[in-house]
Amino acid sequence: MKTIIPKTIITLLLLTGLRASAQVSFGQPGLINDNWQFHLGDLPGASQPDFNAGRWRMLDLPHDWSVEGVLSPDAASCTGFLPGGVGWYRKCLTIPAEKSGKKVYLYFEGVYNRAEVFLNGHSLGTRPNGYVSFVLDATPFVEYGKENVLALRVNHEQSADSRWYTGSGIYRDVWLVYTSPVHVAPWGVFAYPGQVSERQATLHVEVEIENDSPADASLAVTTELFSPAGQRVATATGRVNARAGEKATRVVELKVNAPELWSLERPRLYALKTTVTADGKVVDQSTLSTGIRRFTFDPDKGFALNGEWIKMKGVCLHHDAGVLGAAVPRDVWRRRLQTLKEIGANAIRTSHNPQAPLLYDLCDEMGLLVLDEAYDEWEFPKHKWIAGWNVGTPGHQGSFDIFTEWGERDLADMVRRDRNHPSVFAWSIGNEVDYPNDPYSHPILDGNNSDFTQPLLGGYKKEAPDANRLGDIAKRLVAVVKRLDPSRPVTAGLAGVAMSNETDYPGALDITGYNYTESRYVPDHKRYPGRVIFGSETSNGLDAWRAVTDNDHVFGQFVWTGIDYLGESGRWPSRGFYSGMLDFGGFIKPRGHFRRSLWTTEPVIYLGTYPAARPERAPSIDAWPLWNYRDGQPTRAVAYTNAPKARLELNGEIVGETKPRDEQTGVIAWTLPFRAGRLEVIALDERDEEVARHLLQTSGRPCALVADVDKTTLRDRGVAHVTVQVVDSEGLPVMLADDEITCTVEGPARLLGLEAGNNRDMSNNRDNVHRVYRGRLVAYVQATGETGRVTIRCTAPWLEEVTVEIETIK
Repeated sequence: MKTIIPKTIITLLLLTGLRASAQVSFGQPGLINDNWQFHLGDLPGASQPDFNAGRWRMLDLPHDWSVEGVLSPDAASCTGFLPGGVGWYRKCLTIPAEKSGKKVYLYFEGVYNRAEVFLNGHSLGTRPNGYVSFVLDATPFVEYGKENVLALRVNHEQSADSRWYTGSGIYRDVWLVYTSPVHVAPWGVFAYPGQVSERQATLHVEVEIENDSPADASLAVTTELFSPAGQRVATATGRVNARAGEKATRVVELKVNAPELWSLERPRLYALKTTVTADGKVVDQSTLSTGIRRFTFDPDKGFALNGEWIKMKGVCLHHDAGVLGAAVPRDVWRRRLQTLKEIGANAIRTSHNPQAPLLYDLCDEMGLLVLDEAYDEWEFPKHKWIAGWNVGTPGHQGSFDIFTEWGERDLADMVRRDRNHPSVFAWSIGNEVDYPNDPYSHPILDGNNSDFTQPLLGGYKKEAPDANRLGDIAKRLVAVVKRLDPSRPVTAGLAGVAMSNETDYPGALDITGYNYTESRYVPDHKRYPGRVIFGSETSNGLDAWRAVTDNDHVFGQFVWTGIDYLGESGRWPSRGFYSGMLDFGGFIKPRGHFRRSLWTTEPVIYLGTYPAARPERAPSIDAWPLWNYRDGQPTRAVAYTNAPKARLELNGEIVGETKPRDEQTGVIAWTLPFRAGRLEVIALDERDEEVARHLLQTSGRPCALVADVDKTTLRDRGVAHVTVQVVDSEGLPVMLADDEITCTVEGPARLLGLEAGNNRDMSNNRDNVHRVYRGRLVAYVQATGETGRVTIRCTAPWLEEVTVEIETIK
């Protein structure tokens, strides 16, 4: 009897294992995040299996110990006034006896930093780069059928080694992978589109095989491609001979008729299944996600996706999430990315390092382009501010000391890991490594300073590293990328464009990123007509966006920054850098609403206010939606809109005449005396018909707490966002409230943290008490993997409490 399996079931079966197998595209991977032991501090002998770790703390990964530490003005501002140190992790692994003959690998998505891994007291290797994923072969020291002791020493004693917050520890997932001696190499499957049209596409597939057995192997490699609906649309089988102890590669091209293209609006994903057999027996198999799309870069027209010329509306993102530090769950990133999409973003830049694999998975699924960046410094250190951003004397710890030995290998592993993601459109080999006199210098710095938009830190310094070195290093790094991925361009974010133009650095790149150098978009286009230019890092201002929209040849911008981030802090008290369009908690800030008015086409109107200044200044893009002032106080009301004009009403009366959108500022502004009530802005089209409105109301005193949860059911280790808002007796939000909230969680879930988005709140990141900021906060609640009911209770003195219930499913 023949069993017919519905296509929907096939799709589910294929996609169920994608996140696991696609990580390394070989073997049988399994997460080993649970039940680790941890000790903060260095201990001799902690790598040995008989070491007594009975008093160590038990925890689950991912884990960031820095964010658990005490914020202190004695720590470095560059890394958010949080500590580093040395930490040890241990875990017992039982390797079944029936796995004897299998190879055993350990895959670490990210350990910050300078990690050394031990199994049963034997060193498996080190990895100093805290952002790069790495695979270690544990086979020589595995004791099959017994308990094996895995230990890691993580050395972040150089706690001021970055210009921003890094976190410390095993802050991403860890996997145990079993394979046959003959298997697909780690990250050994690579698929990328060749010719693409609406009628047909070709998919180029490379499969690298490792033969770790003592005998040559004659293998059959089958490649199958399944459509987003689960239907097999292409297949190819071929043979490859892998000599003992060597590698071999099988290359095929699959033809796909009427391909479903990956796009920003419809990010369609295919499943690529690879099966390796020897003598008819499967020795390895993997399934990964891929997409079919066409990127076009043109020095005159910019960028096209699948033949459609578009502008990239990008944001730069660091890897932390405020109170959660560097260990950020998938659900938290999903919410953040979705909010960025809502304000019009269609691209992200991984500033300035490879990020967690789950972030790229989400961008594939959600339709966001990714600029994947490797480094912030190369062979010499940059300034790291200790007492506040650009304050005092900088430090010079960093990762420069590992660049010569590890730089090319780390870059190669980033490319191999991420090259199957359809969202990744380019590789960046560096950010602002050409910052004038930090550290490289060039005689042109003694010339016309008007060509530079960054501080020069003095003129030409003969004793400083020669900027001409940049071109040589760039050529080596570009060659590494091209060897592993010929399908995408290589770029970098240039800070000293006028200086770098005197070197071979820009010429080594396929596309050239300009950081805060809009003034050179036009003259450099004329001087270098073959150069593809974009704003790899820009301000939030309207002028920076106009420089993109007014020039066809500039394909987009990446605004600094998408979300507030820890580190690069100002003077104490300051948790981090506050330039984001979203705050630490993922809530949209006023400048995010301003950006929405620039980047989206649906009718947008936002109303914010602030005390009027005398004389009046240019209208702010940081006006909060508040209508509580002293009676008669002069107040500035500003509207951010993509409508051509708007008017302002107070309690149903027109108090602000209809005004057009100011072309210089992108804002409509009115000044009026405060009077309590309903302040409302109405957006109008060219015919004076309403297209949108936004209402502010004067609130009373805090009376109660209300809560909203984004999920009522959590699966596995899912995370719910519980937004807690202070309201008055009428249920109106009280933005001036700063009440202290206590949050308790009962049932199969735990509180990960409370985040209000206040950059000056230096309180404990890990307790269950926190003050609201502008009247609200978010509670991150994570299921523990068991089935049951969770009760979340939030209280505050003198306010009515609120309770939320969610269900968890194992």
